[in-house]
Amino acid sequence: MHNILVTGGSRGIGLAISRRLVTAGYHVIAVARRESDELKNATEEAVRQGRGVLHFKPFDLSDVDAIPSFVKELRDEFGAIYGLVNNAGVGTEGLLATMHNSEIEALLRLNVLSPVILTKYVVRHMMADGAGRIINMSSIIASTGYNGLSVYGATKAAATGFTRSLAREVGKLGITVNAIAPGFIDTELTQNLADDQRKRIASRSALRRLPESDDVARMVEYLLGDGGRNVTGSVMTIDAGNTA
Repeated sequence: MHNILVTGGSRGIGLAISRRLVTAGYHVIAVARRESDELKNATEEAVRQGRGVLHFKPFDLSDVDAIPSFVKELRDEFGAIYGLVNNAGVGTEGLLATMHNSEIEALLRLNVLSPVILTKYVVRHMMADGAGRIINMSSIIASTGYNGLSVYGATKAAATGFTRSLAREVGKLGITVNAIAPGFIDTELTQNLADDQRKRIASRSALRRLPESDDVARMVEYLLGDGGRNVTGSVMTIDAGNTA
């Protein structure tokens, strides 16, 4: 049973990923600052199903200096980590001209620095094991742009740039590195949108709807499985045709 580390696993897309991977029989380690009621329920459900296993590990990923010892703890407790899903992140909105410098720094820290450092310490073990799958969470905003999301867009563009080059670095060692770029999904980015804005976004999409968190989870499952063995350095867009 492969160990899969999912950051930001307590809600939204991360929770959907954790749920789906457990059902598929994976041993999921969900990381978040605190355990949500939904994640607790998912853990109990996993026990009832008797397929995969779901563990919760509390950790604040913005504490970059503590990441090396955290990865060592995970390795000591669970053994080899086969998959890493860098999903944790914040979608702070704000016009650049009025955004506080500390907010900009916090956004860059959690969305760029943390996943890069976490990946560094996890990928070292994958390189030694000669196998592994890394999945980074980007966004269509990285390429389309969106008013009030310039810093967020910069962090998601960083995720795709990181993905492509790292795929080149570790490919010869049997490790794949891919990114997923969701469109406007029912998560923190769209909760602030008014109903008419949501309808407008949906109407601009080829499929005339908004994709769901579980659509992203299905793609993660695909990339971790046999289907994804020759997919690397790619960015998978899941936006119901918003950018078509």
